[in-house]
Amino acid sequence: MHNDESITLAVDLGPLRLKNPVMVASGTFGYGQEYATLVPPERLGAVVVKGISLEPRAGNPPPRIWETCGGMLNSIGLQNVGLRNFLQEKLPWLRPLPVPVVVNLFGNTVEEYGELAAKLNGQDGVNALEINISCPNVKAGGMVFGSDPRMVFRVVSAVRSRTSLPVITKLTPNVTDITITARAAEDAGTDILSLINTVSGMAVDVRNRRPRLANVIGGLSGPAIKPIALRMVWQVVQVAKVPVIGLGGIMTTEDALEFLIVGASAIQVGTANFVNPLVTLEIIAGLETYLRAQGFADIKEVIGTLELSERAAGTF
Repeated sequence: MHNDESITLAVDLGPLRLKNPVMVASGTFGYGQEYATLVPPERLGAVVVKGISLEPRAGNPPPRIWETCGGMLNSIGLQNVGLRNFLQEKLPWLRPLPVPVVVNLFGNTVEEYGELAAKLNGQDGVNALEINISCPNVKAGGMVFGSDPRMVFRVVSAVRSRTSLPVITKLTPNVTDITITARAAEDAGTDILSLINTVSGMAVDVRNRRPRLANVIGGLSGPAIKPIALRMVWQVVQVAKVPVIGLGGIMTTEDALEFLIVGASAIQVGTANFVNPLVTLEIIAGLETYLRAQGFADIKEVIGTLELSERAAGTF
């Protein structure tokens, strides 16, 4: 479906301009090339690549994926080719793309985050960085960076101080109050927030009484987490001064619209890519159809338009 000239899907994410609000979520779209025969990347709002670390990682031993009711558990262990191989083998293919390329990055220490940011800064073809803070801090006994607001501040500050690129901070939902970590990332200078990452979960094989995943605990994604993601995006939008990207269980145009209506400026599609590789293109077309049907000319007329009753947002 070609873009209708009278319908505008373009959105601004701080310093990033997207032709439409539909991005792919890191780790679900490879390095872009893997899906290119099915999904022309130039049709997307932005391409977000698989998370990159300084050194290559083999990831966790299998089994490392398990399908659950309404979702999927994964403990891939952030398997990736490493920075040097990414720059030599993956970036040349991404560089000519006419859409923003966002590189997701992660480290074992605060210093590694900063070093990655410095080495990606100024690389032709890299348009923004997305910080994955849902990683264990090896110096703090494996506690996840993103669950401690002080660590969030330190990691984001380390990246912000070593790059001139737009910085997106991807928040973990595995916290008591996500607005606290959102504020910490904002105070440290993030340009954009993205949320949510996967929700911690596990599954058990009752026949042999063993965990379904070799790593025992994995990250739950897919439709099962959408209500949680939507609630957290709405909460963060209330307090954030920077734009928010919403993700978590988006499978359809209607799902995407829910996130936009609660105030996300863009969305990312993750697990749905495994179920229906064409889902992003279908959502882009669906957004145009929705705008036309509702009498809107611009997607920005929909963003943040949630109407609350006077009694709303109390206890439940």
